[in-house]
Amino acid sequence: MPEKPKAGFYNLSGCSGCLLTILNCEDQILDIFNGANIVSFLMANSANIEKDLDIAFIDGSVTTDEQEEFVKELRARTKKIVCLGVCSCYGGVQAMEYEKNTWSARFKKVYGTKPPTITKPFESRPVDAFVPVDYYLPGCPIDANQFLYNYARLLRGLPVDIPKTPVCLECKWRENECLLLKNIMCLGPVTATGCNARCPSVNLPCVGCFGPADEGNLTSEFNLLKEKGFSFPEIERKLRMFGGVKFVNKFKTMWKKVKK
Repeated sequence: MPEKPKAGFYNLSGCSGCLLTILNCEDQILDIFNGANIVSFLMANSANIEKDLDIAFIDGSVTTDEQEEFVKELRARTKKIVCLGVCSCYGGVQAMEYEKNTWSARFKKVYGTKPPTITKPFESRPVDAFVPVDYYLPGCPIDANQFLYNYARLLRGLPVDIPKTPVCLECKWRENECLLLKNIMCLGPVTATGCNARCPSVNLPCVGCFGPADEGNLTSEFNLLKEKGFSFPEIERKLRMFGGVKFVNKFKTMWKKVKK
């Protein structure tokens, strides 16, 4: 019988909601732990061992020099790194002001002017800003079914399989009335699928919590929302909320075009 893959689950800066989603899979939790040799999972195990891994799952963004050092050390001893949730994948809500040069002022407003002595903080960034990442499972939090499906694939040596299409496709499958036609700011056209169009299905606009869709047309979404009377700051802030660093880096040129 082949040896089970060695796996570890880690959380950095964030609410740990993605790891909690995994632990809340009560009907499958034994299969999750029996499917791999899980050597480190602080939220579920008190006897953790740090060793070479086949797969490391990371929840949360990198926000301190200590975390940066940790992910580099983890990368060096791990075959595959999988980012869980938008914090790990894109920086998360805490990175929504990325590259606006306001981090220092915001930090001092919350923590005061006395510098921290335990570790050095900086503006939150995704894991791939520091080390190569093999796979991404976005969401805020991740979807349990999407995780279970891809966890089984990873344990069998198969790549992660997630859709590249936007939420709008799921909306059409569920025969929802388009909220954009009601002049409601909905990010369904540019947000990755994975949630089964949960919010639009109850007449709530998509807020982008699965991050940017690979096949989303952000320029068209900006232009459409501007035509409906929404201002550039309103649109940009909404898109930054969960898209964070990925939106900023991927569409830097487009920012200037649509802002005119």
